[in-house]
Amino acid sequence: MELIMAHNINTNELTGQQAFFSVRQPAWHGLGQTVQDYPSSREAIAFAGLDYTVVKAPLFAKGQDPLISFAVPEQYATMRTDTNAVFGVVGKDYQIVQNSDAFAFFDAIVGGGDGIQYETAGALGDGERIFITAKLPGYIRVGSGDDVTQKYIFLTTSHDGSGSITAAFTPVRIVCQNTLNAALRSATNVVRIRHTAGAKERLEQAHKVMGLADTLSAQLEGIFNNWSKVTIHDTQVKQLIQLALCPNAVTLDLLKKGAEDECSAVYRNACEAAFEYAMADETQTMETTKGTLFGAYNAITGYYQNVRKFKTDEDRLKSICLGGTAQTRGQKAFDLCRHFESYGAAALFLN
Repeated sequence: MELIMAHNINTNELTGQQAFFSVRQPAWHGLGQTVQDYPSSREAIAFAGLDYTVVKAPLFAKGQDPLISFAVPEQYATMRTDTNAVFGVVGKDYQIVQNSDAFAFFDAIVGGGDGIQYETAGALGDGERIFITAKLPGYIRVGSGDDVTQKYIFLTTSHDGSGSITAAFTPVRIVCQNTLNAALRSATNVVRIRHTAGAKERLEQAHKVMGLADTLSAQLEGIFNNWSKVTIHDTQVKQLIQLALCPNAVTLDLLKKGAEDECSAVYRNACEAAFEYAMADETQTMETTKGTLFGAYNAITGYYQNVRKFKTDEDRLKSICLGGTAQTRGQKAFDLCRHFESYGAAALFLN
């Protein structure tokens, strides 16, 4: 998946290996390893340079006498044993999730990896954060043609104590590589697991993720196919974009008053770029997208992933996959489209 490639790929200072692999498509700027066949979890760990161990090491503080040090109670440093890189400080209850455990999490989802395909994996920084994308069997099909969405699970975890294990169901529309961020009702497409959780709990959560993927993919296929048959006019597409990208209540009030020109230039430029994408991009001229509600939704996700510029590729990853602006705006667009499907143009609140 193009969206997870980041410039901050770890390079092992001992071996010179870059901690990234991808299947068939070369890695970002030629980094890492490109393989032709989908690897097993054991092979993927080696290809991605993730075959290192992380430990909790005791912490010591120096007193006024530099020759005397004192143990810091119930605090530990996390560090990798091959390079001795120190990642962070954690408490006594913190449980390290080894890189091999993360792949075991995936394998547990489908019973030993039957049908799951590891497509990318890697480590960032000194190796303190890892990520994996795995493609699930089957597709989400919209319409009768070639508008196909593949199903992925994206997992990231850190070794520095900064966050939980995060696993997300991530459908990706193939024709434009859009990640279709969407959560239904009170459900979410993300599962977070505490580093204090035991192996049994993590295994139970693994199956929860797969159940989530099965449920969401079936529901989304029905929703997207319905949206591909709902007509939406260009002025309504523009309004939907304005609402989905709206950053605050002040901007919303200006839109309701018809004072669009008083909105910030940054916001207006973003809306114009997204609308241009909606009207002109070749992926928006398909039977399923041209003049349809599905096309309007894809215009917003497509803007963030194919038009919007990010300072770094790591910023792009965070925005699209890890709860950042692109993900929240995509969810807002999804919710607006659900309302439009039910109530028509009145759901846009700008008439």
